[in-house]
Amino acid sequence: MQIKNLTALETGRKIRKREISVTEAVKASLEQIEKLDPAVGSFVTVDEERALKRAEQVQKQMDRGELTGPLAGVPIGVKDNICTKGMKTTCSSKILYNFEPPYSAEAVVNLEKAGMVIAGKTNMDEFAMGSTTETSAFKITRNPWNPEHVPGGSSGGSCAAVAAGMVPCALGSDTGGSIRQPSSFCGVTGIKPTYGTVSRYGLIAYGSSLDQIGPIAGNVEDCAALLEILASHDSKDSTSIERKDLDFTAALTGDVKGMKIGIPAEYLSEGLDLQVGEAVKKAAEILKAQGAQVEEFSLKLVDYAIPAYYVIASAEASSNLSRFDGVKYGYRAEEYEGLHGMYKKSRSEGFGEEVKRRIMLGSFVLSSGYYDAYYLKALKVKAMIKQAFDQAFEKYDAILGPVAPATAPRIGESLKDPLKMYLGDIYTVSVNLAGLPGISLPMGTDQRGLPIGVQLIGDCFQEKKIFRAAYGLEQGRGAFRGPSLSWADAKKN
Repeated sequence: MQIKNLTALETGRKIRKREISVTEAVKASLEQIEKLDPAVGSFVTVDEERALKRAEQVQKQMDRGELTGPLAGVPIGVKDNICTKGMKTTCSSKILYNFEPPYSAEAVVNLEKAGMVIAGKTNMDEFAMGSTTETSAFKITRNPWNPEHVPGGSSGGSCAAVAAGMVPCALGSDTGGSIRQPSSFCGVTGIKPTYGTVSRYGLIAYGSSLDQIGPIAGNVEDCAALLEILASHDSKDSTSIERKDLDFTAALTGDVKGMKIGIPAEYLSEGLDLQVGEAVKKAAEILKAQGAQVEEFSLKLVDYAIPAYYVIASAEASSNLSRFDGVKYGYRAEEYEGLHGMYKKSRSEGFGEEVKRRIMLGSFVLSSGYYDAYYLKALKVKAMIKQAFDQAFEKYDAILGPVAPATAPRIGESLKDPLKMYLGDIYTVSVNLAGLPGISLPMGTDQRGLPIGVQLIGDCFQEKKIFRAAYGLEQGRGAFRGPSLSWADAKKN
């Protein structure tokens, strides 16, 4: 089997058995990136020299017995809002077009401690604001299954890179579904962990109370192994939680007997594409056949999740993005009058339309006279949504549902109607509002050949339960073949 077709854990095993070297594994990824990325557009930065130098270093450490982990030597892509020391981190925004952080995110430090090799930084919606990876200031990422369609967002670059076999795994960030939705659209697996499980130190903030870094890979086992590396307590992050139950791969038994799985009736109601609904029902039947109890129930307040999320996320974004002013780093307008003129012109020219829209919305809901009417009310709704989930998890081990109302839209469709794009987050944002873990995995394709994903949601700190259910579902589903990518070869030629 070619290196590019190996999973992350398979690559790690072959490196440890000396069947391939770390350099060979990294070169295979770099060759795939060089071959396919001009057509797909997954990466904004690739530092081949740095990656190969790092590969040599890791190989020496492995030879000395200093690195023995399951993913040592495995190449990985990192979303471009996660800081990497000495490697550009731009958030796919003009305002950070030349920013090289003086430090690495704690998640990146953990990857490097485990011996993983960063192949490059992946494209994203600007500052993680979007659901299609079309708001990037640098390029549009295309769905490896069909180049006329989006890969989802905001972690679309990471998901497309894994789907296309450029890297066996990648890091994304999830503020309102930004790992799970593009994973669904690209036919890969991605998990948003419980809030606080992975340090946010070095993750350039969008919505601080919602953001969480998580793994993206080709299957559930790779995601579990990668999350074991990422999860750690970090004193530099005040929201980081010290956990002891981090052996997630131990939950991959394939046995779901006795598990109670709930499906919210509201998730299968009006607005859901029929083929997506059928995929959820198929997943339910697989779990039932394996001995799980699956039933519908009512999860109230679903209709309030979108407005509450966009009020809170936009408010936090308007505050977090105020630091980008052209003074210390990043883009600065060439011509301006006075300090305030520099602020205004640098931000007007440096930010894209979607980011400006959310900054203005956030500034409005935080302004005098509207704070109580919108922001405080949204926080109350957030608490009520958490209570609704708490009640559900008194009865169920996990919640099964769709990831998005439909499969990947065509490029250009979503940006014409931002409100429709926001409504597409209906099944994902509640997980972030309540701080819960959620995993997306593929469950077939629609009549156009585009992947359909399903989502399993767990209670706080119950990643093991959703890994157990997801692994059982994956085993019952059988192998899921990736895209052919013949269109990318044809475009290159």
